Amino acid sequence: MATDTVPPDATVADNADGYQQPQVDVGSLRQLLDGRYVDVREMVRRNLSDYAAVLDDAETMGHDEFRERVKDVTVAMAATGQTGLGFPEAYGGGGDIGASLAAFETLALGDLSVLVKVGVQFGLFGGAILQLGTERHHERYLADIVTGKLMGCFAMTETGHGSNVQALGTVATYDADAQEFVIETTSEEAGKDYIGNAAVHGELAVVFAQLEVAGTSHGVHAFVVPIRSDGEACDGVRIEDDGLKMGLNGVDNGRLWFSGVRVPREALLNRFADVTPEGVYESEIDSDNKRFFTTLGTLVQGRVCVGGAGINAAKVAITIATKYALRRRQFEATSDTEEELLLDYGMHQRRLFPLLARTYALHFAQEVVAAQVHEIFSGTVDEEIARRQLESRAAGTKALGTWHATRTIQECREACGGAGYLAKNRFAALKADTDVFTTFEGDNHVLMQLVAKGLLTDYSSGFEEMDQFGMVKFVAELGVETIIERTGVHKLLERIKDALPGDADGWDQDAGLLDPDYQLTMLRFREEHMLSGAARRLKRGMDQGMNPGEVFSRVQDHVIGSAHAHMERLVLEAFVEKTQALPGGDQRVALSLLCDLHALCVIESDRAWFMEHGRLTIQRSKAISREINSLCRKIRPLAGDLVDALGVPHAMLRAPELVGPVA
Repeated sequence: MATDTVPPDATVADNADGYQQPQVDVGSLRQLLDGRYVDVREMVRRNLSDYAAVLDDAETMGHDEFRERVKDVTVAMAATGQTGLGFPEAYGGGGDIGASLAAFETLALGDLSVLVKVGVQFGLFGGAILQLGTERHHERYLADIVTGKLMGCFAMTETGHGSNVQALGTVATYDADAQEFVIETTSEEAGKDYIGNAAVHGELAVVFAQLEVAGTSHGVHAFVVPIRSDGEACDGVRIEDDGLKMGLNGVDNGRLWFSGVRVPREALLNRFADVTPEGVYESEIDSDNKRFFTTLGTLVQGRVCVGGAGINAAKVAITIATKYALRRRQFEATSDTEEELLLDYGMHQRRLFPLLARTYALHFAQEVVAAQVHEIFSGTVDEEIARRQLESRAAGTKALGTWHATRTIQECREACGGAGYLAKNRFAALKADTDVFTTFEGDNHVLMQLVAKGLLTDYSSGFEEMDQFGMVKFVAELGVETIIERTGVHKLLERIKDALPGDADGWDQDAGLLDPDYQLTMLRFREEHMLSGAARRLKRGMDQGMNPGEVFSRVQDHVIGSAHAHMERLVLEAFVEKTQALPGGDQRVALSLLCDLHALCVIESDRAWFMEHGRLTIQRSKAISREINSLCRKIRPLAGDLVDALGVPHAMLRAPELVGPVA
């Protein structure tokens, strides 16, 4: 238990209503956070501690040497079994997709070059062969991939086509006489870029290219292409090193170009389409667009992993900053001659505790997404609508999780003053290594457009066919009210009226703020209103005869705003559901404090919107701010235990001046 106490004046004020300070059982709370995969997460924590020296190596080794070090640690991690948990047991894996997600998220508590190297090798490269290939590919490659013996790349992104994967410039043309595909980079901008494992270690690449058979293009497909043999580039393959990056310099990112590279017909990853020896294209999915999105949908695990990694990196930052604030004193206290602990200052609490609460909230939201991935990819659930909803929720959670990491790491660095600027105290690496999380596995704003598309089309039968312009036309033709009815949120409007009286005279402004129904109702109203506003603007633009592209551009901020509102509501719902599922007791009280703080901070951060739309009076807005301050004071005595429950190994904090020496 943390021994620090709330300042006397605050204790009296907050205990006036009979409030009793809960006692946090760190071990029990950590088990709750670890969820179903307690043993897996503990195994990864032990492995991280065994290789804690890699955090020092990142700063003391040269560029090339550190790349080799990261590769060696990656292979060593594979030997423990933690990186292969998602692969079939027949090939040396664990056969448990949910366990693999838990292992990867936990790995983000350590060096992030190792994390990304693991993600490239086992998630992207290995995952593509597992999910897009068939038995012939599995038998040939998976066992060696699982052990790290065969290193590979995931070559999708091109210099000229980042998020617009359907427009890739790499082409694979089938030569029926030779029964081979000819891989060609059609322009310099069509070169594959930022490809992990490409610069040094990769031997094979899963290359995404436009498939042409008998003069007909069938859209983007994936091929297994050798890129390196005995350390040298294969014939027709040009490889360049991306060089030093802002961070993640233990990962050998590189560029790839292909000139007349021939691979056998069997190199096509043919789960969803194949080409016969004679040159006949075959697929059970008639539409090129639907086939494309089905292909990408099988790779959603990578997006889920990045979101989880961002949330776990935030755990490291908030743990360091909170522990530092429990040790560091600044300025003389009013009650005695000893200087005050940083965490006893209200502003410091205001800086850190909302971030701590949001970290918990996003952890539980990520737990929901990971469970959905496990169900769908394990075959427990096999409904098309469920897959579309997963893609949307995974996209939104990844965006919120990685934005949160960026914000949290920066604020926590500042909260540690000059000490936080020292490389040995971990923030330099955290900032540099996580910054790219907001743009890989999908730029966050593009991902939020995917969320909005699902909301506005309700995953209609033509969902896969729609680009952003198709979505505009769909909304215009369907009618706004139909869209709103499909969300189900409109049914809550009567409850909103009851929860938010319009006349504040004589009304207790503090009543109801800590009621989860009130908090969720506020976020649901915002979501419904923003979604209906976006839909109406889209329809109005089309009714005025504007080009769909121009309509979308003008309304894009409203579209993305509705997606944000939707995701914030889902995050809070996950937190509320987790908290309310607990039996009464101290653990529930402690989590409720964090849940209330998170909810009220979300409302406070957008209070101007709620006031503009008549859902928040000036008096209640002030009451929310007072309540947030009160919640921070109540959380203060629990802070040390709440960050300990996040489960960051002490060796991974690597901040002796901030949190104390490693035992």
